[in-house]
Amino acid sequence: MQVLEGIKVVELGQLIAGPFAAKTLADFGARVVKIEPPKGGDPLRTWRKLKDGTSVWWDAQSRNKESVALDLRRPEAQAAVRELLRDADVLVENFRPGTLESWGLGWEALHALNPRLVMLRLSGFGQTGPRAGEPGFAAVAEAYAGLRHLNGEPGRPPVRAGVSLGDTIAGLTGAYGVLLALYQRDARGGEGQMIDLALYEAMFNLTESLAPEYDAFGDVREPAGGALPGIAPSNAYACADGRFVLISGNGDSIFRRLMLAIGRADLADDPGLARNDGRAARATGLDAAIGAWTAQRGIDDVLAAMAAAEVPASRIYTIADLAQEAHYAARGNLERIPALAGGTIAVPGIVPRLSATPGAVHRRAPRIGEHSDAVLREIGLSDDQIAALRERGIVN
Repeated sequence: MQVLEGIKVVELGQLIAGPFAAKTLADFGARVVKIEPPKGGDPLRTWRKLKDGTSVWWDAQSRNKESVALDLRRPEAQAAVRELLRDADVLVENFRPGTLESWGLGWEALHALNPRLVMLRLSGFGQTGPRAGEPGFAAVAEAYAGLRHLNGEPGRPPVRAGVSLGDTIAGLTGAYGVLLALYQRDARGGEGQMIDLALYEAMFNLTESLAPEYDAFGDVREPAGGALPGIAPSNAYACADGRFVLISGNGDSIFRRLMLAIGRADLADDPGLARNDGRAARATGLDAAIGAWTAQRGIDDVLAAMAAAEVPASRIYTIADLAQEAHYAARGNLERIPALAGGTIAVPGIVPRLSATPGAVHRRAPRIGEHSDAVLREIGLSDDQIAALRERGIVN
């Protein structure tokens, strides 16, 4: 039995943040009924690389879900969703604020319909505040949270992480918000509640000492490339073979072992470098010393020396590297699941790993409207009624 077995989730979101939250719940046993537009479905179906007309990203994002294709702009579809929510445990949505209210599916109406419902609302700027009505994708959220300012090399344009962190981090934050609300409802005898989460808030939550350092000292942290300002040494260093190695020698005892490994006993014994505050003040010189040593050696030799000294270090892995990595295989970090196009496809495995009630992939990603008829029958529609809705383009 999976830990969320028996929990019914209705997903009204598109693309990444809301669907990622629902996928996380589905991985641990929740039944997720995804509502998507009849024509084309969720836009994610055609994002990035396609196989037989459907994005392989869809296989990862929509595993374990059922698909019902409804045109939510039509009153009949809105009525069907209300019936579906009558006994649901969770609603996940990431439309622009006010959209669900215009369809008669706002929080007040749904709470009256089903007081046990937990409603997760994900949006760029939240349901309240002067910017609530503005559109906001992950890139905007990362910029508004102050994160993009920190990414990149000094004096150069900011860069992104290469994935949609603003969406996925918000999705994860939303998922644990749902679990908190379910615990309050089920373990403490409460009712359902609404979770209002802005994408930028989930990102701002990750900024560590950014706010207190500004408040206490007026310090505005600036981009620092591969280094981590105030924590040293920790950076990426060029090796003789053109590869880069990431070395984190910022623990006190680790720093000493690192300096001895690179032949710098003078730095290992320097009392001014015994603690991080002293090392942070001399980070540029420490990086130069480490970089001079790595520049004379290939990455394999560097990694061997770091392993012998028990200093955390790593090569910079690509997905091609990870697909062959023994540790990934041993821990199931890449899992082969049924693909919508047929056969199987590799996707990230389920985390975290629970010993007694682990997550599992039990259903491939759905075709558009694959479960429309079955789900609509559940809420009382006859085959003739479903056929009539299909004829009018309301359902697929």
